[in-house]
Amino acid sequence: MDRMVASALFAFALFVGMLILLNVGRRIGDRHMASDSRGARTGTGTIETAVFALLGLLIAFTFSGAVSRFDHRRHLIVEEANAIGTAYLRLDLLPAGAQPALREEFRRYVEYRLEVFRKLPDVQAATAELSVATKLQKKIWSQAVAASQAPGGSPAAPMLLLPALNQMIDITTTRTMALQLHPPFVIFGMLFLVALASALLAGYAMAGGKDRKWLHVIAFALVIALTVYVILDIEFPRLGLIRVDAFDQALTDLLKSMK
Repeated sequence: MDRMVASALFAFALFVGMLILLNVGRRIGDRHMASDSRGARTGTGTIETAVFALLGLLIAFTFSGAVSRFDHRRHLIVEEANAIGTAYLRLDLLPAGAQPALREEFRRYVEYRLEVFRKLPDVQAATAELSVATKLQKKIWSQAVAASQAPGGSPAAPMLLLPALNQMIDITTTRTMALQLHPPFVIFGMLFLVALASALLAGYAMAGGKDRKWLHVIAFALVIALTVYVILDIEFPRLGLIRVDAFDQALTDLLKSMK
């Protein structure tokens, strides 16, 4: 199932579940109030406070973590563009005859790196592009090693170019792992359950009134559900509404500067 659809269904299920449990909690509270109007709410305030505090903590924890990982992924795109750009510039240290072929390989490499992330959420297609980019990495490395030892180049080529290439290659693994880095799904499951428990307790606390406060009921469920959806959307920035695609422009601009 598409991750964006799954996130929307998760949030919708939470919204509906909270509406149901708000109503259930109110009915339970009405029954307790009818049988014991004075003692029905004795001691419940402490429990409600604890559960709502836990809900707030979970939302803050997951939201803060999602935003932090989102910013880190954007930073890695810029870092990769800088690493490739640095290695590309240091090709000037190689013999003049070896430079054109390597520059062409660099251009192809950047194109494939862009395609890896453009293919998402088609994981199979993205993996195929990543495989080609990895082969190009090895080709560029072997050609650069040979060229840096050939006569006619700068003596500093091995010391300056090869570390830059190594950094360019390493950042691809870092980006791939960062894309897959998410909190355990048990965290989202716990958030879902605590939100439902909070709805049940909130409904219980609303018992005793003649009129149902539908505005408060719907607003409470809607705000929590939308917040959870935004958290999930930020966690998967290549699949939902909140995306890091705009930062791919750094690689696009780099590719243009190579032509």
